[in-house]
Amino acid sequence: MAMATGGKKGGAMNDINMTPMIDVLLVLLVIFMIMQPMLQRSIDIQLPVEKDEPTAPAVPPIVLEVFPGGQYLLNKSPVPAAMLQARMLEVYSNRPDRVLFVKADGAVRYGEVIAVMDIARGAGVEVLGAVLPDEFSFNN
Repeated sequence: MAMATGGKKGGAMNDINMTPMIDVLLVLLVIFMIMQPMLQRSIDIQLPVEKDEPTAPAVPPIVLEVFPGGQYLLNKSPVPAAMLQARMLEVYSNRPDRVLFVKADGAVRYGEVIAVMDIARGAGVEVLGAVLPDEFSFNN
């Protein structure tokens, strides 16, 4: 703590020593600078590219709907759980694009959806897309 002796006025004058406060501030600054890159999380996404030119007629997308109890609809046709991988191999055997959109019911457990995505990857799907349930609306 710094202290100045009073010269002409005759009393002691106390000043606040700023050095410890600046030291603490610099330590906190260094800690936050080190921690910032570790706190960032990211997900890799692919955004569509807008084209002005008309394109060739697109192949209709494949949508897999997942319901509780192991019920699956592949483009609105029911598929038994045991036949899902074989059916997907059949569908993707002669398709130029290997894209699958997964639409899961709200009551389906997360692990079941991941298991279905693993089956799709095993069947040759290269890009997986998620379809939001109807109760999510961004137009409100």
